[in-house]
Amino acid sequence: MNVIVKRAIVGGVVSTLVMGTGTFILGELSGYQAKELLGSSLSGINMLCNTVILGSSTILALMLTLISLSRAASSTLNKEHYRDVLKIAKFDTILIIAAIITFLMLNLPITESESVPNSWYSIIYYISLGMASVLGGGFVAVVTMLYGTIANIILIVGLGVTDHPLVQEKDEIAEEEAEKEAEKEITSK
Repeated sequence: MNVIVKRAIVGGVVSTLVMGTGTFILGELSGYQAKELLGSSLSGINMLCNTVILGSSTILALMLTLISLSRAASSTLNKEHYRDVLKIAKFDTILIIAAIITFLMLNLPITESESVPNSWYSIIYYISLGMASVLGGGFVAVVTMLYGTIANIILIVGLGVTDHPLVQEKDEIAEEEAEKEAEKEITSK
């Protein structure tokens, strides 16, 4: 596991733990208290979902610019750089889907329903806070991963660092081109 992913995991876990600690401090709630707190926290959680959806979608779209910048660099970047970008894209897509599902689940008018037993409200409340903490931690993880990738691009493209681990050596480029030529010959036969 590379440094970018490790930092992202640490950032995401710390963010999730902060939210989880806040939930733990509240203590155990009765059904009625949970219903009241759920009603007041839903707008904030919905706003978080909207922010995560919008931010993650924007990040995903701007990653195309990152890829074109990477391809236009005078230094050739190795496959590890593109694997990092792919990891960010995958995780970002999962985050968008989770935020949409959370948003849809929490927009059900559950606090106004008479058929839901009061004992369920505390479960629903803790699940909603848990989902909010996971979404917040996930968003922090994506931003942290993106920062690491952008920092590497700035070092390589902007500052011209040539001894960076993500810069592909000329020998590696020649080997890849030879492999491609060999594959072309095999497929043309």
